[in-house]
Amino acid sequence: MEPFYRTIIGVARTLFAAQGLKFTISGAEHIPATGGAVIAMNHTGYMDFTYAGIPARETKRYIRFMAKKEVFDNKISGPMMRAMKHIPVDRGDAGDSYRLAVEALRRGDLVGVFPEETISRSFELKDFRSGAARMALEAGVPVVPMVLWGSQRVWTKGHPKRLGRTNTPITIIVGAPIEPYEPAAEMTAQLHTTMEQMLQEAQKNYRHEQGAYWVPKRLGGSAPSPEEANLEDARVAAERRARKEQQRARREAGGHSGDEPGANGKGPSAQ
Repeated sequence: MEPFYRTIIGVARTLFAAQGLKFTISGAEHIPATGGAVIAMNHTGYMDFTYAGIPARETKRYIRFMAKKEVFDNKISGPMMRAMKHIPVDRGDAGDSYRLAVEALRRGDLVGVFPEETISRSFELKDFRSGAARMALEAGVPVVPMVLWGSQRVWTKGHPKRLGRTNTPITIIVGAPIEPYEPAAEMTAQLHTTMEQMLQEAQKNYRHEQGAYWVPKRLGGSAPSPEEANLEDARVAAERRARKEQQRARREAGGHSGDEPGANGKGPSAQ
């Protein structure tokens, strides 16, 4: 029994109903009723993790999502994330989060992972990192592929959020579990191929608006191509690194302003 997590899900579903979100879910029976599993999802919008937990509730399961550390540092969301046993990820040092995820899988938890690591601006699948496969191999559990389509219309990178009553349709497809096998690179490639097929299936039965920002270029939308999206991701990442370097330089300059400790005979070195 997890009363807090269950309450949060209840609140979320009330909000989804108020927004008029229309979910079409298939394949929920593929989520194991017991035991650990990695739930691997595509990533097109900021709300993906809130929707991805819905199919698991058909078997009364909860997903422990791996989320960036900054969410846990927030004084409001942090305590909630920890209460729901989600897993913080420090992109500068992901080793600890990997260990925590494997431990959760061995305990029999479902662990939610975005193999793309970041939101896809093109809404096509980006390249996958091998973490999902490696965790599954180490813990001895399957990977369950899941794709979401339509969530990018609610809130995604570079576009205003639409959290009012939009009546947005959202498709969620859960695929058959992939049992772990070596090498992890081949398993990751199979996962990518499987999720690509699932995504195309979800798109095939979805009504797209020609020229819309949330529709991939391949389907007649104005979203950037995967190549254009990768260039934009690289530009943003470079700007982020530059800002961090500037902040670090300012901190170091501030720490060394004025005389060095002990230089005037009054610091610790004078003792």
